[in-house]
Amino acid sequence: MEQKIIILDFGSQTTQLIGRRVRELDTFCEILPYNKFPNDDPSVIGVILSGSPYSVHDPEAFKVDLSQFVGRLPVLGICYGAQFISHTLGGKVEKADSREYGRAHLSTVDTSNPLFKGFEQNSQVWMSHGDTITAIPEGFECIASTNDVKFAAYTAKPEILAGNQSLPHGGEGRGLWAVQFHPEVFHTLQGTQLLKNFVVDICGSTQSWSAASFVDTTVAELKAELGDDKVILGLSGGVDSSVCAVLLNRAIGKNLTCIFVDHGMLRKNEFRDVMHDYECLGLNVIGVDASEKFFSDLSGVTDPEQKRKIIGRDFVEVFNAEAKKILGAKWLAQGTIYPDRIESLNITGKVIKSHHNVGGLPKEMHLQLCEPLKWLFKDEVRRVGRQLGMPEHLITRHPFPGPGLAVRILGDITPEKVRILQDADDIYIRGLRDYKVRLSGEDARKVLAAGVPAEMTDGEIEVSLYDQIWQAGTVLLSTVRSVGVMGDERTYEHPVALRAVTSTDAMTADWAHLPYDFMAKVSNEIINKVKGVNRVCYDISSKPPSTIEWE
Repeated sequence: MEQKIIILDFGSQTTQLIGRRVRELDTFCEILPYNKFPNDDPSVIGVILSGSPYSVHDPEAFKVDLSQFVGRLPVLGICYGAQFISHTLGGKVEKADSREYGRAHLSTVDTSNPLFKGFEQNSQVWMSHGDTITAIPEGFECIASTNDVKFAAYTAKPEILAGNQSLPHGGEGRGLWAVQFHPEVFHTLQGTQLLKNFVVDICGSTQSWSAASFVDTTVAELKAELGDDKVILGLSGGVDSSVCAVLLNRAIGKNLTCIFVDHGMLRKNEFRDVMHDYECLGLNVIGVDASEKFFSDLSGVTDPEQKRKIIGRDFVEVFNAEAKKILGAKWLAQGTIYPDRIESLNITGKVIKSHHNVGGLPKEMHLQLCEPLKWLFKDEVRRVGRQLGMPEHLITRHPFPGPGLAVRILGDITPEKVRILQDADDIYIRGLRDYKVRLSGEDARKVLAAGVPAEMTDGEIEVSLYDQIWQAGTVLLSTVRSVGVMGDERTYEHPVALRAVTSTDAMTADWAHLPYDFMAKVSNEIINKVKGVNRVCYDISSKPPSTIEWE
């Protein structure tokens, strides 16, 4: 990796989104905690300071020594980052009369400044802050304003940094820019342009980060690192582990052994279908049906976190038992991706829910860890899958929780409840795949940016509802019974809730506005065909405050 942008994370929910936008510019970036700037890394070409849930005046607010990079590298502060720079260098940050949140328009913008090259006057931006900058440091100048925010963006005059002997190398004339809005979100319509101006034009990115370059580099690195060693990989049927397997298979071939554990709570026919896909890809896969053990250990358990822990524990036990049969194995491979690692290093230290795919190896296995996808975001994993020639239905699969349908069944788990949910969910997902929609404008741009293969015709693309949304699933409310009437008989059965969300990275998500005719058709089919269900609801909650999964 010859070049990289460092993004210092001050705890914002959109920090990952900044990273994804930079990667979309074919530029490698690394997200690090605010206090972990790599002073000795010569590959760094620029620094971005993220937003934060804190005010710069909070006693516990995160602070960084700006002299580590200001004046030595181009710097862009976003929201809290902009306020922290101003506050630290002599400006003034005060509580706004009212929280500045939502759409705004740049009433003035200096398009001669390199950060705003190509910007339109009155361009829409997205604000989200309770404090506001009321004065910028001496020697700095305002380069954009809205009707309510005077210092929507500012920059340091070149001579200020160049002549500041307190900064490394006397400043060398390196630039500093700051914006109080969020260029990383879709609502800032020219946000990508702003980031491109900074990353490519100002920082000098050669834009050499791509799926093809990643595959070539990673395969060569894996061959060198693993040599003739044997590697074990746990497959889940999801995008990440599947791409990881194909990538490793290209590098080491027969020395890779994959283990696919069926805990009994996969989607309908998933174990059979995915095993077939893996065999077609030429992977060496061992399939293990351990559903009886999982159902037995989950019997009577209703607490969501306890269900997750039991499934995680049992998975490790089953996996270990199979792994020990593979003599001479030295490595354990995982499909861990970059957001998994960022979340596991969350600087707030708060756990929303437990996972069993990140967090270390069983000590008794004595295996080294191999994570070839550890630098990739989800959309990049899909691009790599396409580069490897994988079938599209494997690449575009929605995220699916490790515990499977166990966290989509409220209450205890039984094979019959799983059967009901599998049947209902199968109708729902097949319906999403079959229903086609035409998109244009911003909606089309979002879908194409996510890597969905679609051709633009007359300014429109045609995709399935499945490809338009981030994740969909069905929830069985098995702790609730609903009164219904079928024929002339009264029924007393379970409701199910359908969930579909749009998102870019699962950190935040909005409920998908599915067509009424589609919802009516799916609801009718589920109630008519799935024994045990007599009512269908649709979840219209966003994240936050709700999570994507119900448990």
